[in-house]
Amino acid sequence: MTLLSGFAVGVVCVLGMRYLAHALILRGLRAPRLPHLQTPADQGYRCTEVRLPTARGQLFAWFVPANSSGPSPAVVVIHGWGANASLMLPALHPLHSAGYAVLLVDALCHGQSDGAAFTSLPRFADDIAAGLDWLKEQPSVDAARLAIMGHSVGAGAALLCATRRPDVRAVISMSAFAHPQDIMRSFLQEARIPYLLVGWYVMRHVQRVIGARFDDIAPVKSIRQLHCPVLLVHGTEDSVVPISDLHRLMQAGAAGQVQCLCVNGGHDPSAAFEAADLQALTGFLQQAFGVVHGRELSPLRKPMSEQPA
Repeated sequence: MTLLSGFAVGVVCVLGMRYLAHALILRGLRAPRLPHLQTPADQGYRCTEVRLPTARGQLFAWFVPANSSGPSPAVVVIHGWGANASLMLPALHPLHSAGYAVLLVDALCHGQSDGAAFTSLPRFADDIAAGLDWLKEQPSVDAARLAIMGHSVGAGAALLCATRRPDVRAVISMSAFAHPQDIMRSFLQEARIPYLLVGWYVMRHVQRVIGARFDDIAPVKSIRQLHCPVLLVHGTEDSVVPISDLHRLMQAGAAGQVQCLCVNGGHDPSAAFEAADLQALTGFLQQAFGVVHGRELSPLRKPMSEQPA
């Protein structure tokens, strides 16, 4: 074998290994596609199934209009990784009861939305933006009063989307992590992938695939760039995203603009919709939308033992 042919074989082998690694990484990070457990109609709501166009395919969503004779404020609700819109249905009752129209979205590669080679936090943010654009075209929606509610990866995406959208009046972020690098490190550890040997390459490759550095899309950075009120909701027993991430986000956010609500429970978003917490959630939105005039927002429950340092 000549030196040139040997070099060619080496190049082919390296490229083959990179392609295999790319395929394995995408497969390992693929979100499970779960069926909807319920629909808003199953809970007695009048709703419409809609398809939202995006550059990468169509998104499935449920639109539940408000019981109002005129244009109403509206909230885009987005789930977390491996979930779907039906798992965010506990948010529907408090929001609808408070007079808001609600758009529950299946992110790309989730629920009944179209598939793709991969999805990511930035693509979740694009899906939220598609929901906001659709709402602004609806005669029954007040385009000047739009908010986002997101859970986990959807919460990080909600914060990222709001940095690009001056039309967003408020964000409710539920169980958000502070930095995606921390989540990736936990994933690698659970998969027993040694960071020094393989993990560093996986981290770098994922950032190349999604087209963004983790530092640039981290919620701890997004929250510094926001100009709308933010409510951070976190379970005191969350074993997926530790409550220390809430503290980091609170410290990064602007004083007076970011509030937090600690709830009893884990990572499941339904923990935030217990009766004791509903007034704080809807009161936050009412104040952000300017619905409540001359009245201070009810204090949010924030145990002293879990105050940010």
